[in-house]
Amino acid sequence: MATVAVIGAGFVGLSSAYWLMRDGHAVTLFDPAGPAGGASYGNAGTFANYACIPVNNPSVFRDFHRYLLAADSPFRLRASYLPRLTPWLARFLWHSTPARYEAAAKALGQLLGRAYEGYADLIRDAGLEDRIRRRECLYLYSSERSFRNSADSLRLRREAGVACEVLDASAIRGLEPALAPIFAHGVLFPGSWHLSDPAGFLTALHGWLAGRGLRTEARAVTRLAPGGSGVVLVTPDGDERFDHAVVAAGIHSRPLAADCGDRLPLDTERGYHVTFGGVIDPIGRPCGWAERGLYMTPMAQGLRVAGTVELAGLDPRKASGLTGLLARSARDALPALKEPGVRQTDDWLGFRPTFPDGLPVLGRSRASERVVYAFGHQHVGLTLGGLSGMVVADLVAGRAPPLDLTAIDPRRF
Repeated sequence: MATVAVIGAGFVGLSSAYWLMRDGHAVTLFDPAGPAGGASYGNAGTFANYACIPVNNPSVFRDFHRYLLAADSPFRLRASYLPRLTPWLARFLWHSTPARYEAAAKALGQLLGRAYEGYADLIRDAGLEDRIRRRECLYLYSSERSFRNSADSLRLRREAGVACEVLDASAIRGLEPALAPIFAHGVLFPGSWHLSDPAGFLTALHGWLAGRGLRTEARAVTRLAPGGSGVVLVTPDGDERFDHAVVAAGIHSRPLAADCGDRLPLDTERGYHVTFGGVIDPIGRPCGWAERGLYMTPMAQGLRVAGTVELAGLDPRKASGLTGLLARSARDALPALKEPGVRQTDDWLGFRPTFPDGLPVLGRSRASERVVYAFGHQHVGLTLGGLSGMVVADLVAGRAPPLDLTAIDPRRF
């Protein structure tokens, strides 16, 4: 048995703790915000095993000017952040060529195709099935042009083995009659599902793990110091030594990797959500709207409308234009949200950790085999959390993981 520190209490970190403890290791979890305190809290809640299409695609070159100028764009770049973002953005654009985009989609599709392997035992063992809603996700198009332009992404999904059912307006209305009659086309993804409360799922998992010996420290790790016989974690309240360390702290992983000599080009896609209360399940499944860059998901707290991408770093100030766009779009899609008594109950900003090639890192540090990285999952941290945790446990144990990690190895940078 080894002592292992897991830094980060989101989907990747808690899944790693589960798989490591299953191997018999003594695990300590570090996160000053506690379970689901970061990007894992406010996501759309979808198990998106179909989401193999990177944000950086060839259309970026065509539409880049809109990201800076259009008030209704769900993809924003804050001009004041551009000088700091330029090196990352140059790589992002470099990876947006057709060949590199398709290679990333293929690599992501291979991971997503095995994503549920990392969750099946975890959900069963921790008794979390009642927190899952097994209704397929539906992706919607309100314009013929957008649907025509999606042909290539539909091809890539199918090549990755994703089940896709193309629907017309009549079929969409049959599935979700509360939607406004503005959607001419849609794609249904059999095998996808969603969580009724992502933060509640992680809190329950954390409680179950704590009952089986997980130690939790609500402390920030300010520095990593790997050595030949272990890894020292530096915190404001003192140092601790472990046999291994797993870095799964989302955007906050970047300085910890730098401590180990790995200068990884991680930045953040800022995402937002708003929640509507006072409406009883207007839809029965997550419904995405392609042109508005969002998902509407029925959750325990109400209808969550989550999405958008803003490139603006870790500035805590929210872009009110984006939360407003989400709220207006939801009302356009669901007339029931305009009824008396329906109210917007919250808005939220989170920081998706993203590499410029659209792929996460999952592998060992250059400096020490005792440090394992598992971060940068952009929009699919929930979906790939379980599988990432399973691979982390293999790497700590010295076992060969069940999949090829070449495309997501941190040494690719």
